[in-house]
Amino acid sequence: MTLYKKRFGKKGEEIAADYLIDNGFDIIDENFRSKFGEIDIVAQKDKKLFFVEVKTRSNLKRGMPYEAVNKRKIRQIKKAATYYLLENNKYKDCKYAISVISILMKDGTVDKLQFFENVDLW
Repeated sequence: MTLYKKRFGKKGEEIAADYLIDNGFDIIDENFRSKFGEIDIVAQKDKKLFFVEVKTRSNLKRGMPYEAVNKRKIRQIKKAATYYLLENNKYKDCKYAISVISILMKDGTVDKLQFFENVDLW
């Protein structure tokens, strides 16, 4: 991955975190890595824990950003989230959801941001 792509992705994650905070979420963790994969953002709101995948694109050549989150990616996030919960037992009484924030950037600014709150519940 190029340095530009890393910075672009990091900018998207910052925008997503700000969006969540502005909408009443508490950011619990960011860029959680395990042998099962990475979780971009772990957020909490109303006794519910959200494992958030952030996808950011600058154009639509490969479709909308959220279209990159397929069943395989959701399974990977779910495995990483399960590991996260085992490592952080204090969230055992929470409900859980896998969410996606899709960001389309144009000329360095957000053109479209979409929040899919419940891509997968368990």
